[in-house]
This record gives sequence, structure tokens and C-alpha cells, in this order.
Amino acid sequence: MQLYDPPKQVVYQDIELNQAGNQDILQRVSATLEQVKADDMLAYLVQQAHQLNASDIHMESQKDFVRIRFRIDGVLHPIAHLSREKYRILVSAVASAGNVSTSANEAQQGHIAMKARMADGNVVDVNVRLETVPTINGMDIVMRLFNMDQSMYTLDRLGLSDTERKVVDDIISRPTGLVLVVGPTGSGKTTTLYSMLNTLNSEERKIITIEDPVEYQFAGITQISVTTQTAGQTSFADKLRAVLRLDPDIVMVGEIRDTDTARTALQASLTGHLVLSTFHASSAAAALTRMMDVIGTNPLFVSAIRLVMAQRLIRKLDDASKEAYTPDEGVLTKIREVVDTLPSHVAKPDLSKLQLYKPGKTAENPFGYTGQLAIREQFTMSGQMRQILENPKKVLSAQEIEEAAIASGMITMLQDGILKVCQGLTTLDEVLRVIG
Repeated sequence: MQLYDPPKQVVYQDIELNQAGNQDILQRVSATLEQVKADDMLAYLVQQAHQLNASDIHMESQKDFVRIRFRIDGVLHPIAHLSREKYRILVSAVASAGNVSTSANEAQQGHIAMKARMADGNVVDVNVRLETVPTINGMDIVMRLFNMDQSMYTLDRLGLSDTERKVVDDIISRPTGLVLVVGPTGSGKTTTLYSMLNTLNSEERKIITIEDPVEYQFAGITQISVTTQTAGQTSFADKLRAVLRLDPDIVMVGEIRDTDTARTALQASLTGHLVLSTFHASSAAAALTRMMDVIGTNPLFVSAIRLVMAQRLIRKLDDASKEAYTPDEGVLTKIREVVDTLPSHVAKPDLSKLQLYKPGKTAENPFGYTGQLAIREQFTMSGQMRQILENPKKVLSAQEIEEAAIASGMITMLQDGILKVCQGLTTLDEVLRVIG
């Protein structure tokens, strides 16, 4: 049989950054995936995504085919088109590995952690968080990739300014209080929290996390997975109350989603625990107004919350190919308007001879960006912030809280972004794309 009907030899085509989204590579990768077995398809896609430093793999059911895209530096790039027949086989492999159902009528979550040996002998570590949702054309899948190198999660790698780092170090060195990291999905909130936890991780402290699901596994930290989708399952708040009886020093709550969890987290932060959590909000000020919506006006609020940090990820210019230019008067006016509002403790850039940069193109990197960096805004309960929150005469708006935070010395995300534009780290278009 081998002699007269030899099996076809599959050549695994490596995708390069300059090929991502290219029609030629789209056809070649599609042809490769059509030939290989299901487990190899999954391993190959994860392997290629890791090589390109992609954060997510999107599999999207269209009417006549299934589109596969990678999110690289926050932007999606088409990688392959699969036939619906082949995609059904891939879905079965993904569902089996991630312990989800292929026939469910609701969204599902799963986690895949496995080693896969492909036909060419390569062993691939597959470590992804899995999200599935049924659509009118079939099941859509998003897989978020994780790097399990614990040494990467440190505060030194977060790109905090000296002022931000001093505040964060001061807050997390205290034994009690609530630290909130806010932002949309994919803004690096979990990475920031884990970097704080990893910095605090020592033999003297007991650290417990409650997550849905556990994304990174760390030595020395007790991690508890909570499933909140299934009826009758223990809620975050119930698990948190149980965890507090285990005498932890530091607790991380994966996300505050409801009133019960918010109140329990606040109480825990007032009774001798340092509590870290994420929260979905568009800005640091909006996080406070949303929190007040969730728990109501509470005099303990100010005493509990130590730090609120909001962040977004923007693409970083490729230093090897970026091109300098002198901005026109319109752009300079926009930048000056933002720079003039910076607080007095921040060194203002010299705009008289300002050089900005735009992405260049090379054969290896046609997009002109490499990697991502965070733009942040953060405030503590001090100055005007404390005054307006301790004596609220009315329901406070996000704008009023932001104005008080700025008066207390906060740098907004827009200001932080513009400073990074002036430093030549990114472009004005990129900052406006991400924060408007």
C-alpha cells in the first residue's frame, strides 16, 4: 500500500508577519489545513500564532466558508479560509480538547492545555482559553493564547512611569485595601494583576485567586476556578466568602460582575485583606460611577478603595523602520491643547522642535509596528477625590469624578498617549484609534 498508494506528504507552511493577510499565503495555508488531520490543524494554528506573537485566534463561520484570523498587536489579519466540511472536523477536535459541546445552543467557555505531536514530528504546547458561540452559520470560536513563563509577569515589564510605579509599589505594599484594574476585553488587565501578584508572591504571604477560568498557573499561589455559567454553580461571592475563611493575606477576584461580589470584596478589603480585581469600564472615573451603581452610596467606599487603574493597549512603532516627520500646525495645535492641561508635576515636552514618527515599511514588517504598550490613567483616594466622595451631596457623574482626579494630579489616558507620541513610541493615529 505504501508503495502503490503512498500518503501525501504535508509541508507545513510557516507564516511570516509580512505574509499575514496576503492573498497568496491565505491560499497556501488554506490548502495546508485542508490536507492535515484535525489535531494537527489545532496544533499548527496555535504554533503559527505563537510565532507571530498573536494574542487570539478567531474562527468565524461565513455563509460559504470559515474565515480564520489572528489578532496581532491588537489588529486582526486573515490567515486562512476553510471549507465547512473541514471546519466541522476542526470544531470536533477543539470541542473534545476544551471539554465543550458542539451542539450547545448557548455560549460556552473552556480551556485547552495539551502537548500535540504533529505529523512532521514537531511537539506543540497548546495553552489557550476557549470561547464558543453559536451563530446563524455555525459555531464561532475564539482562542486566547497564553504564555506560561512566570518570570515575564513582573511590574518591571509593565512599562509604568516612575510616578505610576511609586504609587503602585506603595499601594500593594499595604496589608489592606481594594485595587481595581479596569478596561475593555483584551486591554491587559489580567496581565497587570498577575504582575502585581507575582511581585508580592513570597513565603510570608498566602495568596488566593478566584477566576473564571484560571488563565495562568503560578507556583506559590492557590488558584480556584469558578464556573458561573451553569445553573446551581457556586457564585464568585460565595467562593470569595469561603476563601476569606482560609486566612489569606492577598485575594485576587478575576472580575467583579455583580452586587454581591462587589460588596464582599469591599468588606474583605476593610477587614485586613489586600483585594485585587478587574472591572469592565471605559475609564478610571467611569469605574467608580459603575461601582457606585452596583453597591449604592456607601461611606466605606472611600476607605476601601486604594487604587483605580484604567488601561488600553496601543501598537508600538518598529524602531528599525519608523520615519520621522515634522507635524503641521493643525496636529501641533491638537497636541499643544493636551500638553497644556498636564498637571504641574509632569515634565512637559518641548513642542518648538517636535519630531513625530510614522510607521515605515520593510520586507519583514510591512505594518511598521512591533509589539504593544499600555497607556494608563490611575488615581488614589486623596485630595479632591476624597472630599467629593466622603461628602456626596448628589449622584456624581464620571465627568465630575474625572475632574476631581485631574485636580488631584491624575494624568488621563489621552495625556499619557500624547506623551508617548511625543517620545516617538507610537503615532497620533494609533492613540486616537484606541481611545478616540
